[in-house]
Amino acid sequence: MPEQSEVTLAHFHAVIPAGGAGTRLWPLSRASRPKFLLDLDGSGRSLIQQTWDRLVDLIPPDRIHVVTGSAHADAIRAQLPELTNLLVEPSPRDSMPAIGLAAAVIGATDPDAIIGSFAADHVIDDQVSFAEAIGQAVTTAASGLITTVGITPAGPSTAFGYIESGQHLDVDGAGSARAVVAFVEKPDAPTAATYVASGVHSWNGGMFVTRTDVLLGHLARLQPGLHTGLATIAAAWASDERQQVLDDVWPTLTKIAIDHAIAEPVSLEGGMAVVPGAFDWNDVGDYAALQDVGGISSSDTVWVDADGLAIADDGTTIAVVGLRDVVVVRTSDALLVTSRDHAQQVKEVVSVLKDRGRADVV
Repeated sequence: MPEQSEVTLAHFHAVIPAGGAGTRLWPLSRASRPKFLLDLDGSGRSLIQQTWDRLVDLIPPDRIHVVTGSAHADAIRAQLPELTNLLVEPSPRDSMPAIGLAAAVIGATDPDAIIGSFAADHVIDDQVSFAEAIGQAVTTAASGLITTVGITPAGPSTAFGYIESGQHLDVDGAGSARAVVAFVEKPDAPTAATYVASGVHSWNGGMFVTRTDVLLGHLARLQPGLHTGLATIAAAWASDERQQVLDDVWPTLTKIAIDHAIAEPVSLEGGMAVVPGAFDWNDVGDYAALQDVGGISSSDTVWVDADGLAIADDGTTIAVVGLRDVVVVRTSDALLVTSRDHAQQVKEVVSVLKDRGRADVV
């Protein structure tokens, strides 16, 4: 007989929300070429292609769905030629409308569907451990719990939110599943150290696995207006009226993240579970993170009594002398100089440029 995880994987669909501009990776990442379309770690594959690769190892291509904006639809089609399910949003409405739309559309044709949402711009090593975590998550989700994957912390990071896990759950085929006690926002350094030492906190990687009927049921209860709008769009999805209904209804949907709409309130009601993700994970959120995942300096960079990360995508030779932990990034129209310690502040550059009306460089 097949294992329980194999049975549930037969109805497993992956959803990849592909949005955001990655402003902490400016000037490499822009609104017109966000980080998920870039090969940032020198692997030869963009971040969304790497996400596709790890998912297509688990399920057929026709059960992978990408949700993105119209500005990036053509680029995604070009990078993922096997993709058959592309849901195009008329405008950004955050992760809950994007994932909710995919759930409503998938659930309409596969009532037994279980979906998992996976960011388009994360780097994950160890496919075996990833597959093990997803198998347990899918099995747990089949029982009616919304399930997330808690990343085993590599250290007391202040850059990520945390998940506090509670008692072990009795789920056949998912021996590591535990109840979620709470989701915790990004902590300060002492608190992060306490979390890691506790052994019951994991990083929140933003992966959610759930039956579509369970997700939509919670959404109808907690965000009824959003649920009604998504149901209206999904009902027209297979008809000639799809685009018209999408254009009319989408702008009226509540703009909210799935964490706030579903994960946090449901966890307080005891409806969330977490399974461990014992693999290396990085959201490549800034240049410090990019360096950690092997983002490499341009080959002709000259370092003299210096170290850090230096990238020139226009072929410019960069020389760094006497500076430690420096970040230098050069494109054809912009130059960034910062330090590893200030990598999170790069997003402020984008805000200033927008305030100055410099849409040409953001």
